[in-house]
Amino acid sequence: MAAGLALTACTTARSDTPPQQPRTPRPEVGADYAMMYGAVQDNGYDVPAVPVAKIPPQFLRQVVDDPTGERPGTIVVDTSAHFLYLVREGGYAIRYGVGLGRAGFEWAGRAEIRWKQKWPKWTPPDEMIQRDPSLAKWSADNGGMPPGLNNPLGARALYIFQGDEDTLYRVHGSPEWWSIGKSVSSGCVRMINQDVMDLYDRVPQQSPIMVTSNVTSPMVSGPLNQGVPIDSGVPLGSVLLGRA
Repeated sequence: MAAGLALTACTTARSDTPPQQPRTPRPEVGADYAMMYGAVQDNGYDVPAVPVAKIPPQFLRQVVDDPTGERPGTIVVDTSAHFLYLVREGGYAIRYGVGLGRAGFEWAGRAEIRWKQKWPKWTPPDEMIQRDPSLAKWSADNGGMPPGLNNPLGARALYIFQGDEDTLYRVHGSPEWWSIGKSVSSGCVRMINQDVMDLYDRVPQQSPIMVTSNVTSPMVSGPLNQGVPIDSGVPLGSVLLGRA
């Protein structure tokens, strides 16, 4: 059983603007990443481009050696490093940066993705509304928050179940790219919208998911673990840019 599966749901301490960036400029990010995180029109929504040069390179989508040992098709969330791995054949994984739960909302264990949805509604549970009464307008009785760019679940949501029980935790998108690599949500696993759209197309329902702090994931140990965060000369290939 997962630890700490209290009744809650995904939300954040929202911020309308990103934090100030450090004065030291980051290395220039390659054109492949600019395309990967560019503006997208999806299901009638205009998803804005992400300023990839302002995101720490390790949190950009890349192919790495699989550090998890799990079978292909498994999603592994490494809470110690703020990474999500999708295990692939051949000893590789696709690694994404994620934001995670604040202290008091963390959880861990094995479960499965029982349901997926594009541009989902968001409905805070009663316990969350009690903590923040301003959310009452989005209660189940009021129909929830409609889909959209400002919805806390973003462009996609993957719903995590243990057995037949909805844990109320999600892997979901977020427009707040500056929160990736931090612990800001109420327990859910948040991703850049372009990344969660990519993940959504790669994983079927009933895919296994494991959330753990015990993944050994060195930041750099050869060209595969470096992936392609900057102009490394390593081609992205169809495994990264495609929908295989």
